[in-house]
Amino acid sequence: MNQIQACEKRNLTLVMDLYELTMAYNYYKNGLKDRIVYFDMYYRKNPDEGGYVIFAGLEQVIECIKDLHFSKGDIDYLRSLHLFDEEFLGYLSTLHFTGNLYSVKEGTPVFPNEPLMTIEAKIIEAQLIETVLLVTVNHQSLIATKAHRIVMEAKGRPIMEFGARRAQGYDGATYGARAAYIGGVAGTATVSAGEAFGIPVVGTMAHSFVQLFDTEYEAFATYARTYPDNCVLLVDTYDVLKLGVPNAIKVAQEVLIPMGKRLAGIRIDSGDIAYLSKKARMMLDVAGLHDCKITASNSLDEYIIRSLLNQGAQIDSFGVGENLIVSKSAPVFGGVYKLVATTKENGEIVPKIKISENTDKITNPGYKKVYRLFDKETNKAIADLIASHDEIINPLEDITIYHQSNIWKNKTIEAGTYEYEELQVPIFKDGQLVYPLPTINEIRQYAAVQAEKMWDEIFRLEYPHIYYVDLTKKLLDQKIELLEKNKYKGKK
Repeated sequence: MNQIQACEKRNLTLVMDLYELTMAYNYYKNGLKDRIVYFDMYYRKNPDEGGYVIFAGLEQVIECIKDLHFSKGDIDYLRSLHLFDEEFLGYLSTLHFTGNLYSVKEGTPVFPNEPLMTIEAKIIEAQLIETVLLVTVNHQSLIATKAHRIVMEAKGRPIMEFGARRAQGYDGATYGARAAYIGGVAGTATVSAGEAFGIPVVGTMAHSFVQLFDTEYEAFATYARTYPDNCVLLVDTYDVLKLGVPNAIKVAQEVLIPMGKRLAGIRIDSGDIAYLSKKARMMLDVAGLHDCKITASNSLDEYIIRSLLNQGAQIDSFGVGENLIVSKSAPVFGGVYKLVATTKENGEIVPKIKISENTDKITNPGYKKVYRLFDKETNKAIADLIASHDEIINPLEDITIYHQSNIWKNKTIEAGTYEYEELQVPIFKDGQLVYPLPTINEIRQYAAVQAEKMWDEIFRLEYPHIYYVDLTKKLLDQKIELLEKNKYKGKK
Protein backbone atom coordinates (compact mmCIF):
# COMPACT_ATOMS: atom_id res chain seq x y z
CA MET A 1 0.00 0.00 0.00
CA ASN A 2 1.40 3.42 -0.94
CA GLN A 3 0.23 6.85 0.11
CA ILE A 4 -2.13 7.14 -2.86
CA GLN A 5 -3.87 3.90 -1.92
CA ALA A 6 -3.96 4.94 1.74
CA CYS A 7 -5.90 8.08 0.83
CA GLU A 8 -8.22 6.31 -1.63
CA LYS A 9 -9.20 3.61 0.87
CA ARG A 10 -11.03 6.29 2.82
CA ASN A 11 -12.99 9.22 1.46
CA LEU A 12 -11.57 12.15 3.42
CA THR A 13 -13.78 14.83 1.90
CA LEU A 14 -15.81 15.28 5.09
CA VAL A 15 -12.67 16.03 7.10
CA MET A 16 -13.88 19.60 7.31
CA ASP A 17 -15.40 22.02 9.77
CA LEU A 18 -19.16 22.44 9.45
CA TYR A 19 -18.78 26.16 8.80
CA GLU A 20 -17.11 25.36 5.51
CA LEU A 21 -20.38 23.77 4.40
CA THR A 22 -22.68 26.43 5.86
CA MET A 23 -20.64 29.16 4.16
CA ALA A 24 -20.60 27.17 0.92
CA TYR A 25 -24.39 26.87 1.08
CA ASN A 26 -24.70 30.63 1.49
CA TYR A 27 -22.40 31.23 -1.47
CA TYR A 28 -24.46 28.83 -3.55
CA LYS A 29 -27.82 30.33 -2.60
CA ASN A 30 -26.61 33.87 -3.29
CA GLY A 31 -25.16 33.23 -6.73
CA LEU A 32 -21.51 33.33 -5.67
CA LYS A 33 -20.54 29.72 -6.29
CA ASP A 34 -18.40 30.55 -9.34
CA ARG A 35 -16.58 33.53 -7.80
CA ILE A 36 -12.81 33.02 -8.09
CA VAL A 37 -10.94 33.69 -4.85
CA TYR A 38 -7.42 33.39 -3.49
CA PHE A 39 -6.46 31.81 -0.16
CA ASP A 40 -3.02 31.62 1.46
CA MET A 41 -1.95 28.88 3.85
CA TYR A 42 0.83 30.04 6.19
CA TYR A 43 1.76 29.98 9.86
CA ARG A 44 2.54 32.70 12.37
CA LYS A 45 5.11 31.31 14.81
CA ASN A 46 7.88 28.72 14.73
CA PRO A 47 7.38 25.79 17.15
CA ASP A 48 9.75 25.42 20.13
CA GLU A 49 10.76 29.10 19.84
CA GLY A 50 12.87 27.89 16.93
CA GLY A 51 14.11 29.69 13.86
CA TYR A 52 12.48 27.70 11.06
CA VAL A 53 10.06 24.98 9.95
CA ILE A 54 10.53 22.09 7.52
CA PHE A 55 7.48 22.10 5.22
CA ALA A 56 5.89 18.66 4.82
CA GLY A 57 2.60 16.99 3.93
CA LEU A 58 2.19 18.23 0.36
CA GLU A 59 1.84 14.77 -1.16
CA GLN A 60 -1.07 13.82 1.08
CA VAL A 61 -2.76 17.16 0.32
CA ILE A 62 -2.39 16.40 -3.38
CA GLU A 63 -3.94 12.96 -3.09
CA CYS A 64 -6.89 14.17 -1.06
CA ILE A 65 -7.62 17.08 -3.40
CA LYS A 66 -7.41 14.71 -6.37
CA ASP A 67 -9.98 12.51 -4.65
CA LEU A 68 -12.23 15.36 -3.53
CA HIS A 69 -15.80 14.13 -3.96
CA PHE A 70 -18.97 13.63 -1.96
CA SER A 71 -20.07 10.00 -1.95
CA LYS A 72 -23.69 8.92 -1.75
CA GLY A 73 -23.13 8.17 1.93
CA ASP A 74 -21.72 11.67 2.45
CA ILE A 75 -24.75 13.25 0.79
CA ASP A 76 -27.13 11.10 2.82
CA TYR A 77 -25.42 12.21 6.02
CA LEU A 78 -25.50 15.89 5.04
CA ARG A 79 -29.20 15.53 4.18
CA SER A 80 -29.81 14.20 7.70
CA LEU A 81 -28.49 17.45 9.18
CA HIS A 82 -31.44 19.39 7.69
CA LEU A 83 -29.20 22.35 6.86
CA PHE A 84 -29.11 22.18 3.06
CA ASP A 85 -31.66 21.88 0.29
CA GLU A 86 -31.68 19.19 -2.40
CA GLU A 87 -30.43 21.52 -5.09
CA PHE A 88 -27.27 22.23 -3.10
CA LEU A 89 -26.79 18.57 -2.23
CA GLY A 90 -27.06 17.75 -5.93
CA TYR A 91 -24.38 20.34 -6.64
CA LEU A 92 -22.10 18.78 -4.03
CA SER A 93 -22.63 15.29 -5.45
CA THR A 94 -20.81 16.29 -8.66
CA LEU A 95 -18.21 18.60 -7.09
CA HIS A 96 -14.52 18.18 -7.88
CA PHE A 97 -11.56 20.54 -7.54
CA THR A 98 -11.12 22.55 -10.74
CA GLY A 99 -8.84 25.32 -9.51
CA ASN A 100 -5.14 26.11 -9.25
CA LEU A 101 -2.85 25.34 -6.34
CA TYR A 102 0.70 26.58 -5.88
CA SER A 103 2.96 25.33 -3.11
CA VAL A 104 6.41 25.32 -1.64
CA LYS A 105 8.11 21.97 -2.24
CA GLU A 106 8.17 19.44 0.58
CA GLY A 107 11.37 19.60 2.59
CA THR A 108 11.86 23.35 2.13
CA PRO A 109 12.86 25.36 5.22
CA VAL A 110 10.12 27.98 5.63
CA PHE A 111 9.36 30.86 7.95
CA PRO A 112 6.41 32.66 9.58
CA ASN A 113 3.90 34.71 7.63
CA GLU A 114 4.92 33.67 4.12
CA PRO A 115 2.47 31.82 1.84
CA LEU A 116 3.32 28.12 1.80
CA MET A 117 0.34 27.28 -0.37
CA THR A 118 -1.83 29.55 -2.48
CA ILE A 119 -5.20 28.37 -3.77
CA GLU A 120 -6.89 30.06 -6.73
CA ALA A 121 -10.30 28.49 -7.20
CA LYS A 122 -14.06 28.89 -7.10
CA ILE A 123 -15.05 29.99 -3.62
CA ILE A 124 -16.82 26.75 -2.64
CA GLU A 125 -13.96 24.53 -3.83
CA ALA A 126 -11.39 26.70 -2.07
CA GLN A 127 -13.41 26.77 1.15
CA LEU A 128 -14.11 23.04 1.38
CA ILE A 129 -10.43 21.98 1.33
CA GLU A 130 -9.43 24.21 4.25
CA THR A 131 -9.45 21.68 7.07
CA VAL A 132 -7.93 18.72 5.24
CA LEU A 133 -5.15 20.98 3.96
CA LEU A 134 -4.41 22.41 7.39
CA VAL A 135 -4.59 19.16 9.36
CA THR A 136 -2.18 17.53 6.91
CA VAL A 137 0.39 20.30 6.62
CA ASN A 138 0.22 21.31 10.27
CA HIS A 139 0.89 17.79 11.51
CA GLN A 140 3.62 16.75 9.13
CA SER A 141 5.44 20.10 9.17
CA LEU A 142 5.47 19.99 12.97
CA ILE A 143 6.99 16.49 13.11
CA ALA A 144 9.44 17.08 10.26
CA THR A 145 10.71 20.16 12.07
CA LYS A 146 11.07 18.36 15.40
CA ALA A 147 12.92 15.53 13.67
CA HIS A 148 15.28 17.97 11.98
CA ARG A 149 16.08 19.65 15.30
CA ILE A 150 16.88 16.27 16.86
CA VAL A 151 18.97 15.13 13.91
CA MET A 152 20.96 18.39 14.01
CA GLU A 153 21.89 17.83 17.66
CA ALA A 154 22.96 14.22 17.02
CA LYS A 155 25.90 15.56 14.96
CA GLY A 156 25.83 12.91 12.29
CA ARG A 157 24.76 9.99 14.49
CA PRO A 158 21.68 8.22 13.08
CA ILE A 159 18.30 8.88 14.66
CA MET A 160 15.64 6.16 14.58
CA GLU A 161 11.98 7.10 15.08
CA PHE A 162 10.49 4.88 17.82
CA GLY A 163 7.27 6.72 18.65
CA ALA A 164 4.29 4.80 17.24
CA ARG A 165 2.96 3.55 20.59
CA ARG A 166 2.78 7.11 21.94
CA ALA A 167 1.52 8.72 18.74
CA GLN A 168 -1.92 10.31 18.64
CA GLY A 169 -3.65 7.62 16.63
CA TYR A 170 -2.77 5.33 13.75
CA ASP A 171 -2.40 8.12 11.21
CA GLY A 172 -0.29 10.09 13.66
CA ALA A 173 2.12 7.16 13.85
CA THR A 174 2.26 6.41 10.13
CA TYR A 175 2.33 9.92 8.70
CA GLY A 176 4.43 11.15 11.61
CA ALA A 177 7.07 8.60 10.63
CA ARG A 178 6.92 9.90 7.05
CA ALA A 179 7.43 13.46 8.24
CA ALA A 180 10.26 12.44 10.55
CA TYR A 181 12.03 10.75 7.64
CA ILE A 182 11.77 13.94 5.60
CA GLY A 183 13.23 15.73 8.62
CA GLY A 184 16.27 13.47 8.52
CA VAL A 185 15.77 10.39 10.70
CA ALA A 186 17.48 7.27 9.36
CA GLY A 187 14.54 4.91 9.83
CA THR A 188 11.37 4.11 11.73
CA ALA A 189 10.09 1.30 13.90
CA THR A 190 6.59 1.80 12.42
CA VAL A 191 6.04 -0.99 9.91
CA SER A 192 2.99 0.64 8.30
CA ALA A 193 5.17 3.62 7.35
CA GLY A 194 7.75 1.29 5.90
CA GLU A 195 5.12 -0.39 3.76
CA ALA A 196 3.33 2.81 2.69
CA PHE A 197 6.32 5.01 1.99
CA GLY A 198 9.38 2.80 1.62
CA ILE A 199 11.05 4.15 4.75
CA PRO A 200 13.72 1.84 6.23
CA VAL A 201 12.30 -0.03 9.23
CA VAL A 202 14.37 -0.84 12.30
CA GLY A 203 13.88 -2.78 15.52
CA THR A 204 15.12 -5.78 17.46
CA MET A 205 13.60 -6.72 20.81
CA ALA A 206 11.74 -5.44 23.86
CA HIS A 207 12.34 -6.23 27.53
CA SER A 208 9.54 -8.80 27.39
CA PHE A 209 11.64 -10.93 25.05
CA VAL A 210 14.44 -11.07 27.59
CA GLN A 211 12.03 -11.72 30.46
CA LEU A 212 10.42 -14.66 28.69
CA PHE A 213 13.58 -16.79 28.98
CA ASP A 214 14.99 -18.28 32.16
CA THR A 215 18.18 -16.25 31.81
CA GLU A 216 19.25 -13.14 29.97
CA TYR A 217 22.07 -15.11 28.36
CA GLU A 218 19.58 -17.63 26.94
CA ALA A 219 17.46 -14.79 25.50
CA PHE A 220 20.50 -13.16 23.87
CA ALA A 221 21.81 -16.45 22.50
CA THR A 222 18.42 -17.33 21.02
CA TYR A 223 18.14 -13.98 19.31
CA ALA A 224 21.71 -14.16 18.02
CA ARG A 225 21.07 -17.54 16.40
CA THR A 226 17.95 -16.15 14.69
CA TYR A 227 19.49 -12.88 13.51
CA PRO A 228 23.26 -13.45 13.38
CA ASP A 229 23.81 -10.80 10.69
CA ASN A 230 22.23 -7.93 12.57
CA CYS A 231 22.21 -8.80 16.23
CA VAL A 232 21.50 -5.85 18.55
CA LEU A 233 20.87 -6.79 22.18
CA LEU A 234 18.86 -4.83 24.75
CA VAL A 235 21.09 -4.85 27.83
CA ASP A 236 19.16 -3.00 30.55
CA THR A 237 16.43 -5.49 31.56
CA TYR A 238 18.21 -6.41 34.81
CA ASP A 239 21.59 -4.73 35.26
CA VAL A 240 23.47 -3.09 32.39
CA LEU A 241 27.05 -3.41 33.63
CA LYS A 242 26.86 -6.52 35.81
CA LEU A 243 24.64 -8.66 33.58
CA GLY A 244 23.56 -7.06 30.30
CA VAL A 245 26.88 -6.11 28.76
CA PRO A 246 28.76 -9.19 30.07
CA ASN A 247 26.03 -11.46 28.66
CA ALA A 248 26.16 -9.64 25.32
CA ILE A 249 29.93 -10.10 25.20
CA LYS A 250 29.59 -13.78 26.10
CA VAL A 251 27.05 -14.33 23.30
CA ALA A 252 29.30 -12.51 20.86
CA GLN A 253 32.22 -14.79 21.79
CA GLU A 254 30.36 -18.10 22.18
CA VAL A 255 27.60 -17.86 19.56
CA LEU A 256 28.37 -15.26 16.91
CA ILE A 257 32.14 -15.41 16.45
CA PRO A 258 32.12 -19.23 15.95
CA MET A 259 29.55 -18.58 13.18
CA GLY A 260 31.86 -16.03 11.60
CA LYS A 261 29.58 -13.19 12.70
CA ARG A 262 30.00 -10.08 14.81
CA LEU A 263 27.79 -8.50 17.45
CA ALA A 264 26.24 -5.52 15.69
CA GLY A 265 25.28 -3.55 18.75
CA ILE A 266 23.74 -3.13 22.16
CA ARG A 267 20.93 -0.82 23.24
CA ILE A 268 20.61 0.98 26.56
CA ASP A 269 17.07 2.11 27.37
CA SER A 270 17.27 3.31 30.97
CA GLY A 271 19.56 4.58 33.71
CA ASP A 272 22.36 7.13 33.51
CA ILE A 273 22.93 6.70 29.81
CA ALA A 274 26.04 8.88 29.62
CA TYR A 275 27.78 6.93 32.42
CA LEU A 276 26.54 3.53 31.28
CA SER A 277 27.55 4.09 27.67
CA LYS A 278 31.11 5.03 28.63
CA LYS A 279 31.50 2.00 30.87
CA ALA A 280 29.90 -0.29 28.28
CA ARG A 281 32.25 1.05 25.58
CA MET A 282 35.26 0.20 27.73
CA MET A 283 33.98 -3.33 28.39
CA LEU A 284 33.25 -3.96 24.72
CA ASP A 285 36.65 -2.67 23.65
CA VAL A 286 38.49 -4.81 26.21
CA ALA A 287 36.63 -7.82 24.79
CA GLY A 288 37.79 -6.92 21.28
CA LEU A 289 34.34 -5.77 20.15
CA HIS A 290 35.49 -2.38 18.91
CA ASP A 291 32.99 -2.53 16.04
CA CYS A 292 29.98 -3.13 18.29
CA LYS A 293 27.76 -0.03 18.24
CA ILE A 294 25.90 1.45 21.20
CA THR A 295 22.36 2.74 20.75
CA ALA A 296 20.53 4.81 23.36
CA SER A 297 16.80 5.32 23.78
CA ASN A 298 14.40 6.36 26.60
CA SER A 299 12.44 9.63 26.27
CA LEU A 300 15.15 11.47 24.38
CA ASP A 301 14.86 14.81 22.63
CA GLU A 302 17.22 17.33 21.08
CA TYR A 303 18.22 18.86 24.41
CA ILE A 304 18.95 15.51 26.11
CA ILE A 305 20.93 14.31 23.11
CA ARG A 306 22.99 17.50 23.14
CA SER A 307 23.63 17.06 26.86
CA LEU A 308 24.64 13.41 26.47
CA LEU A 309 27.16 14.22 23.78
CA ASN A 310 28.53 17.15 25.78
CA GLN A 311 29.10 14.67 28.64
CA GLY A 312 31.16 12.46 26.35
CA ALA A 313 28.56 9.69 26.08
CA GLN A 314 29.76 6.86 23.86
CA ILE A 315 26.65 6.54 21.73
CA ASP A 316 26.60 5.73 18.04
CA SER A 317 22.88 6.15 17.36
CA PHE A 318 19.68 7.18 19.09
CA GLY A 319 16.11 5.88 19.19
CA VAL A 320 13.68 8.75 19.79
CA GLY A 321 10.01 8.14 20.51
CA GLU A 322 7.33 10.15 22.27
CA ASN A 323 9.11 13.49 22.26
CA LEU A 324 9.45 13.28 18.48
CA ILE A 325 6.24 11.69 17.25
CA VAL A 326 3.98 14.19 19.06
CA SER A 327 6.53 17.02 19.22
CA LYS A 328 5.93 16.95 22.96
CA SER A 329 7.52 20.31 23.78
CA ALA A 330 5.44 22.11 21.11
CA PRO A 331 2.54 19.87 20.09
CA VAL A 332 0.54 22.41 18.07
CA PHE A 333 1.49 23.96 14.75
CA GLY A 334 -0.42 27.15 14.05
CA GLY A 335 -0.97 27.01 10.32
CA VAL A 336 -3.86 29.18 9.10
CA TYR A 337 -5.85 29.54 5.88
CA LYS A 338 -6.89 33.07 4.98
CA LEU A 339 -8.75 34.74 2.15
CA VAL A 340 -6.41 37.28 0.53
CA ALA A 341 -8.20 38.28 -2.69
CA THR A 342 -11.42 37.95 -4.66
CA THR A 343 -12.30 38.77 -8.26
CA LYS A 344 -14.83 41.02 -9.92
CA GLU A 345 -17.04 39.84 -12.77
CA ASN A 346 -14.52 41.30 -15.24
CA GLY A 347 -11.72 39.19 -13.71
CA GLU A 348 -10.04 42.04 -11.84
CA ILE A 349 -8.29 40.79 -8.69
CA VAL A 350 -9.38 42.64 -5.55
CA PRO A 351 -7.01 42.32 -2.55
CA LYS A 352 -8.54 41.58 0.85
CA ILE A 353 -7.11 42.09 4.33
CA LYS A 354 -7.97 40.86 7.82
CA ILE A 355 -7.31 43.46 10.52
CA SER A 356 -6.61 42.72 14.19
CA GLU A 357 -5.38 44.54 17.26
CA ASN A 358 -2.85 41.73 17.39
CA THR A 359 -0.46 42.77 14.63
CA ASP A 360 0.64 39.16 14.11
CA LYS A 361 -2.88 38.40 12.87
CA ILE A 362 -3.02 41.13 10.25
CA THR A 363 -2.82 39.43 6.87
CA ASN A 364 -0.72 40.36 3.86
CA PRO A 365 -3.31 41.11 1.19
CA GLY A 366 -3.56 40.12 -2.44
CA TYR A 367 -2.52 37.40 -4.83
CA LYS A 368 1.19 36.99 -4.14
CA LYS A 369 4.38 35.09 -4.87
CA VAL A 370 7.41 34.38 -2.66
CA TYR A 371 11.03 34.77 -3.71
CA ARG A 372 14.04 33.41 -1.85
CA LEU A 373 17.11 35.60 -2.24
CA PHE A 374 20.60 34.09 -2.10
CA ASP A 375 23.99 35.69 -1.67
CA LYS A 376 25.92 34.96 -4.89
CA GLU A 377 29.22 34.54 -3.09
CA THR A 378 28.14 32.09 -0.38
CA ASN A 379 24.95 30.65 -1.95
CA LYS A 380 23.32 31.15 1.46
CA ALA A 381 19.79 32.48 1.76
CA ILE A 382 19.56 36.17 2.61
CA ALA A 383 15.82 36.66 2.93
CA ASP A 384 12.42 35.64 1.63
CA LEU A 385 10.57 38.37 -0.21
CA ILE A 386 6.78 38.41 -0.55
CA ALA A 387 5.69 40.23 -3.70
CA SER A 388 2.53 40.91 -5.64
CA HIS A 389 1.88 38.18 -8.20
CA ASP A 390 2.85 40.41 -11.11
CA GLU A 391 6.14 41.71 -9.69
CA ILE A 392 9.36 40.47 -11.29
CA ILE A 393 12.78 40.68 -9.66
CA ASN A 394 15.79 41.88 -11.65
CA PRO A 395 19.02 40.78 -9.91
CA LEU A 396 20.93 43.38 -11.93
CA GLU A 397 19.16 46.11 -9.96
CA ASP A 398 19.27 47.07 -6.28
CA ILE A 399 16.32 45.71 -4.34
CA THR A 400 14.91 47.09 -1.10
CA ILE A 401 12.94 44.76 1.16
CA TYR A 402 10.59 46.03 3.86
CA HIS A 403 9.47 44.80 7.27
CA GLN A 404 5.90 43.47 7.17
CA SER A 405 4.49 46.31 9.28
CA ASN A 406 7.15 48.98 9.72
CA ILE A 407 8.22 50.86 6.56
CA TRP A 408 11.27 52.31 8.31
CA LYS A 409 12.67 48.81 8.81
CA ASN A 410 14.17 48.04 5.44
CA LYS A 411 17.28 46.67 3.82
CA THR A 412 18.74 47.28 0.37
CA ILE A 413 20.57 44.45 -1.39
CA GLU A 414 22.95 45.65 -4.07
CA ALA A 415 22.62 44.71 -7.71
CA GLY A 416 24.74 41.80 -8.84
CA THR A 417 25.25 40.42 -5.31
CA TYR A 418 22.19 38.19 -5.16
CA GLU A 419 20.31 35.48 -7.00
CA TYR A 420 16.75 34.29 -6.43
CA GLU A 421 14.29 31.48 -6.89
CA GLU A 422 10.52 31.45 -6.68
CA LEU A 423 9.50 29.22 -3.77
CA GLN A 424 6.01 28.20 -4.85
CA VAL A 425 5.59 25.92 -7.86
CA PRO A 426 2.37 24.95 -9.71
CA ILE A 427 0.73 21.82 -8.29
CA PHE A 428 -2.75 21.87 -9.86
CA LYS A 429 -3.75 23.83 -12.96
CA ASP A 430 -7.46 23.90 -13.78
CA GLY A 431 -7.95 20.94 -11.47
CA GLN A 432 -5.28 18.81 -13.15
CA LEU A 433 -2.16 17.66 -11.30
CA VAL A 434 0.88 19.15 -13.09
CA TYR A 435 3.50 18.48 -10.42
CA PRO A 436 5.64 15.34 -10.80
CA LEU A 437 5.56 13.69 -7.38
CA PRO A 438 9.06 13.03 -6.00
CA THR A 439 9.89 9.90 -4.06
CA ILE A 440 10.25 10.05 -0.29
CA ASN A 441 14.02 9.74 -0.64
CA GLU A 442 14.11 12.58 -3.16
CA ILE A 443 12.13 14.76 -0.74
CA ARG A 444 14.47 13.85 2.11
CA GLN A 445 17.56 14.64 0.03
CA TYR A 446 16.01 17.91 -1.15
CA ALA A 447 15.39 18.89 2.48
CA ALA A 448 19.04 18.24 3.34
CA VAL A 449 20.28 20.29 0.37
CA GLN A 450 17.97 23.20 1.16
CA ALA A 451 19.03 23.23 4.82
CA GLU A 452 22.65 23.60 3.65
CA LYS A 453 21.64 26.86 1.98
CA MET A 454 20.62 28.33 5.34
CA TRP A 455 22.98 29.97 7.81
CA ASP A 456 23.75 27.74 10.81
CA GLU A 457 22.48 30.43 13.17
CA ILE A 458 18.91 29.74 12.05
CA PHE A 459 19.16 26.23 13.52
CA ARG A 460 20.26 27.22 17.02
CA LEU A 461 18.04 25.79 19.75
CA GLU A 462 18.22 28.96 21.83
CA TYR A 463 17.83 32.45 20.43
CA PRO A 464 18.06 31.49 16.77
CA HIS A 465 18.68 34.12 14.14
CA ILE A 466 15.43 35.70 12.98
CA TYR A 467 15.32 35.18 9.24
CA TYR A 468 14.04 38.05 7.11
CA VAL A 469 10.58 37.54 5.59
CA ASP A 470 9.90 40.94 4.08
CA LEU A 471 7.64 42.68 1.58
CA THR A 472 8.25 44.60 -1.60
CA LYS A 473 7.48 48.31 -1.47
CA LYS A 474 4.46 47.78 -3.73
CA LEU A 475 2.96 45.13 -1.45
CA LEU A 476 3.66 47.10 1.73
CA ASP A 477 2.04 50.21 0.26
CA GLN A 478 -1.01 48.14 -0.68
CA LYS A 479 -1.18 46.72 2.83
CA ILE A 480 -0.98 50.15 4.45
CA GLU A 481 -3.63 51.52 2.07
CA LEU A 482 -6.01 48.68 2.88
CA LEU A 483 -5.39 49.03 6.62
CA GLU A 484 -6.40 52.66 6.44
CA LYS A 485 -9.33 52.00 4.12
CA ASN A 486 -10.80 49.11 6.09
CA LYS A 487 -10.15 49.98 9.73
CA TYR A 488 -13.74 51.23 10.19
CA LYS A 489 -15.35 48.84 7.72
CA GLY A 490 -16.84 46.60 10.39
CA LYS A 491 -18.77 49.46 11.97
CA LYS A 492 -22.27 50.50 11.02
